[in-house]
Amino acid sequence: MASRDAHLGRIDGGTFDVLIVGGGINGAVAAASLAGRGAAVALIDRGDFGAFTSQESSNLVWGGFKYLENYEFLLVWKLCRSRNRLMKAYPDNIKEISFFASLDHGSPYAPWFAGLGAFGYWAIGQFGTRYPRVLSKETIERDEPVVNTTSVRGGIEYRDAYLIDNDARFVFSFVRSAMEAGASAANYVELVSARREGDRWHAELRDTDSGATYHTTARVIINAAGPFVDDLNQSWGSTTEHRIVYSKGIHLVVPRLTTEQHQRVLAFFDDTKRLFYVIPMGRRSVIGTTDTRVDEPFTEVTEQDRQFLLDQINARLDLPQPLTTADIISERCGVRPLVVKRTAGNTDAVDWTSLSRKHAIECDRKRRVVTIFGGKLTDCLNVGEEVAAVVAELGVPLEKDRHNWFGEPAKATRDEFYRQARLMKLDALRTKPDTERLTDRLWRRYGRRAFTMLEAIRDDPRMGDDIMDSADYLRVELQMQARTEMITKLEDFMRRRSKIDLVVRHDDIVASAGLKEVAEILFGNDAERRLDEYLAARQPSA
Repeated sequence: MASRDAHLGRIDGGTFDVLIVGGGINGAVAAASLAGRGAAVALIDRGDFGAFTSQESSNLVWGGFKYLENYEFLLVWKLCRSRNRLMKAYPDNIKEISFFASLDHGSPYAPWFAGLGAFGYWAIGQFGTRYPRVLSKETIERDEPVVNTTSVRGGIEYRDAYLIDNDARFVFSFVRSAMEAGASAANYVELVSARREGDRWHAELRDTDSGATYHTTARVIINAAGPFVDDLNQSWGSTTEHRIVYSKGIHLVVPRLTTEQHQRVLAFFDDTKRLFYVIPMGRRSVIGTTDTRVDEPFTEVTEQDRQFLLDQINARLDLPQPLTTADIISERCGVRPLVVKRTAGNTDAVDWTSLSRKHAIECDRKRRVVTIFGGKLTDCLNVGEEVAAVVAELGVPLEKDRHNWFGEPAKATRDEFYRQARLMKLDALRTKPDTERLTDRLWRRYGRRAFTMLEAIRDDPRMGDDIMDSADYLRVELQMQARTEMITKLEDFMRRRSKIDLVVRHDDIVASAGLKEVAEILFGNDAERRLDEYLAARQPSA
């Protein structure tokens, strides 16, 4: 795969069918879908790919069970259909998972009624998962003894799916797919200005890392700026029927609260009658989320946020010791960009929690601008296909969609990788106790590229060594990522290409003897500057 500099060289002075602004999940799937169908695509993001809203998700791939409350049956059907397609296309990355919901006397629904909803949800989802069940209090006590059942009436169990690795890495898989299909893409490139001249857009760009400036042209611009779509449209004078409002959500990452053999999500209604979850993340648990209306996309976790979630979970789990802020390993905080009609007027009158994560795609045909509003990770394949259909209507010739822009390699390729790993005795020699098999991990993260890793480990066994204690990353993985994953800053690797920043305490990261080598492998002669930059950004604010 070409380096970032090579991609910047192609973008500068380039002539494209489509320029996509924003490298979150919407921009990434749009790039993959269009490039996979033969369009000349340029993709830019002023930060790293997947670095804003898309890195703050719950890692859940779900059809929106709670949207049944507002009778949004069509939306649920579309999300479930996309969930089923994703599970089929990414069998090693996206796994079915149980949602184990406990209902107490303060919950808005009785267990029998929630059970009806669960069976309806299963049917709307075309029976794409295992069947649901209604739970008695005794069943909850037996199956999940960590749940405090003092006031529990019963519960339900239904199924959706989740990403085993982190959300931002999944986003980058679409960016990589686009690049492999010929797209030009670069992170840390912002759109300075764009003007329409004749039948083309002329865009001035700036590298936010180096300060260099570039110029490129495109027939169509796709605004995939997530929470910033309205500001971007305003900058070039495009008006739309929809707009974005913001809801802040947070997650707290803590040591694992449930036994690792029980790979399920625990669900509860909090004191405000909103669902929140305990989601497994390897040896950690993720608690969240909250739903707070905010007026701007830049947010942070407050002490009130932390204490609310800790109070909620301590009241609903029977833990040896209540969780405190000292147990928090890391935090996630982001905004949901929710879609409303501009004609809706004052959104203060809207039931805030009733707004769903639906998406809307608008097209300014005269100016050749496509805007993607809202959406969520589960909906990504629908977004990619719908955007391609709109771009085709604008006159950009596209090849037939063969659905080869998403998904994992064929089973035969997977079987061959496992055969070679087995002959090397990779798992027996390299897998640490109480961790997943190394073969599984490498294949899930890298697919076909994992073959190159096997060869590297054969040639130099040191390539199979863990490089950062409990981070579960091999030296050969760093070598691969340095070449193929457009890592520009150390945070790109620590937070997005991996989830180390999420699951390892900051003090342990800083104390790790391997952190310096990570920087050296990724950045060579620039390692010291990138390491200092990473550490400085994580110093407590005054």
